[in-house]
Amino acid sequence: MKNIKYILITAFSAVILSGFNTYKSDFFEIAKQIEIFTALYKEVNMNYVDEVNPAELMDTAITKMLSDLDPYTNFYNEQDVEEARINKSASYANLGLVLQKLEDKVVITDITKDFAADESGLKLGDEILSIDGTGIENYTNNLGEVLNGTPNSAVSLEIKRQNSKTTVELKRKLSRPTSVPFFGMADEKTGYIVLSKFTRTASKDVGLALLELKDQGAEQIILDLRKNPGGLLSEAVNVSNLFLPKDQLIVYTKSQIKEYNNTYATRNEPIDTEIPLTVLINERSASASEIVSGSLQDLDRAVIVGARSFGKGLVQRPKPLKYGTQVKITISRYYLPSGRGIQALEYKDGKSVRKSIENSKAFQTKNGRTVYDGGGIKPDIVVEAEEISDFTQSLLDDLMIFDFSTKLAYENPNLDWKTFEVDEKVYSNFVDYIENRNYQIKVETDNKLEDFIQSAEKDNLDPKFIEKLNDLKAELKDEKMNLFDTYKTQISALLTDEIIKHFAYEEGVYEHNLQNAEVIKQAKNILNNEQTYNKILGL
Repeated sequence: MKNIKYILITAFSAVILSGFNTYKSDFFEIAKQIEIFTALYKEVNMNYVDEVNPAELMDTAITKMLSDLDPYTNFYNEQDVEEARINKSASYANLGLVLQKLEDKVVITDITKDFAADESGLKLGDEILSIDGTGIENYTNNLGEVLNGTPNSAVSLEIKRQNSKTTVELKRKLSRPTSVPFFGMADEKTGYIVLSKFTRTASKDVGLALLELKDQGAEQIILDLRKNPGGLLSEAVNVSNLFLPKDQLIVYTKSQIKEYNNTYATRNEPIDTEIPLTVLINERSASASEIVSGSLQDLDRAVIVGARSFGKGLVQRPKPLKYGTQVKITISRYYLPSGRGIQALEYKDGKSVRKSIENSKAFQTKNGRTVYDGGGIKPDIVVEAEEISDFTQSLLDDLMIFDFSTKLAYENPNLDWKTFEVDEKVYSNFVDYIENRNYQIKVETDNKLEDFIQSAEKDNLDPKFIEKLNDLKAELKDEKMNLFDTYKTQISALLTDEIIKHFAYEEGVYEHNLQNAEVIKQAKNILNNEQTYNKILGL
């Protein structure tokens, strides 16, 4: 049996070698390393003390190898590819809810208005205990995918709300999500459009919203790309095309492989190349969002407002492999009209390193303004409330902001969400809530100090010195509480949004922010002052 395995491994290696193109100058080194790996794989398989699974061992080796490149280059085995094919071809419906798992708890963190979850009375903060009688602890796959199914099919959810439990029967609905979940007038002459993702209808949806707002009297536009994770490259070009003339370069790609070098220009007649425009971004604006905001900035067509974007400027392409497997490989990088790249991170030994400002290169926009590469898209106007620190992100990830918002919503069922803002009292209550929960605030200094203490103990340093280090650890706890003052602006903005969502869904957040969010106020101020707008754009 083991001889057969060895023959298969050797044959496998030969297939790999035969597939390499000879234009790679390091062909001999590749062949040498594969031969070493094949010998190692054979010895482990034949001599390891316990029985090993060759497929699992190879999956682990491949996955670890690719992890040293970047997070977007991934291997998909036969099962992964088949599941993806089924999901793509099937007609799936959903319940209109978003789940988030924290340790052993699964909580509803978002609900779509008028969908099954909403109609059945489910609320934000409800904890899912079981699905069709099976406890959630028995599910290893993505629970969001588990809840999807064929249209009109039923599912039973056992939920826990505060201290009571109940079972709810729901029927799935076929979803037809729009890429523009909200648009409206921010004031008598300013139109506001939210683009949440770059689907196949993104440019059409934005175009229709733009035309309708112009009919309502809009003389200037705010395009909101905050939290937009990206999507189709073609739609990024088409959305830009709404405000830019035909045949305008939007983005191009560069690769080691000549055939992967491409340019992408606008192909259609625009809707309006003159209307004053601001674009809102934050660190969750990525990929296609960065192509739109970056190209409009490079061409001095829009003022960018908010916080620095995510910085994903890598292009992937799927490649079929043998036996129904597949690999998605990063093949090139995106570059904007000025020539600058978008990618903010470099990957070395599997670790991501953000490019330093000192290593950034300067580029010129169409009107001669200076912009820099390697850090995503930096806004022309930075708004503090849109910047998310690592500290604030940990509060989001650990559901601290969400849990407090849920508690406040239950305690204030008649809250007027249209006029609500997080004031000093609410914020103070939030900080008290964090302390009463005994929440362990996480900062990088914790890890560094703990490592230092362990090293001191290992080196048998003076116990009095180690005692001082532990005293410093206690002082750090108090210092961490001061972070609530440092990041009060951004935390308050997130608390406001989350509390409003409990009463009026995501639409209520958009409606409230239209008049109250600092980033939209800033955008309106810029648009309403022609001199400021022109000065920023170098006109």
